[in-house]
Amino acid sequence: MFTGIVEELGTVVDLRPSGDGSRLSIRAPRVTAGAGHGDSIAVNGVCLTVVDTADGVFTADVMQVTLERSSLGALVPQAPVNLERAATLTSRLGGHLVQGHVDAASRVLARTPGEQWEVVRIALPEDVARYVVDKGSIAVDGVSLTVSAVGADWFEVSLIPTTLALTTLGAKGVGAPVNLEVDVIAKHVERLLQAQR
Repeated sequence: MFTGIVEELGTVVDLRPSGDGSRLSIRAPRVTAGAGHGDSIAVNGVCLTVVDTADGVFTADVMQVTLERSSLGALVPQAPVNLERAATLTSRLGGHLVQGHVDAASRVLARTPGEQWEVVRIALPEDVARYVVDKGSIAVDGVSLTVSAVGADWFEVSLIPTTLALTTLGAKGVGAPVNLEVDVIAKHVERLLQAQR
């Protein structure tokens, strides 16, 4: 479980095929400090398990299905990635409950700069649209954000200077891929209501 508060911008060292998946290596001195085999780290919102750490680099295995259903398959060496270590029971919940399980891969549709922030419009896939509401929470590339507007096939988030500077969202141009995770509470409520029918 994560909170959607990015701890560090890591740098991809390598993404190479390994069996029926790939092995991803990321340079990240802060999140690797104290990290060990079996720990969870969210990479652009995807929960991955650490298999090795050395000299500020951690390595994780990525299954083929994860590469196909998220933007991780498009990573190249030197690409920046949002990183967050798993929350503990004593962590502050600065964002919202984020599982690190991507619900949909999407893309940036538009960016509108303002004086202090930037409004980013993102395509909203039909199969997750019912979970996205105005003023609700959504994780975009692992960043906990508040939805500021919703349309039939898009939603918008307003990015403050801190988010623009300290996450990959500051540099994602129109057409760039992003991972979406909707609020898990909405999915649980939907399932419970379906069971009562």
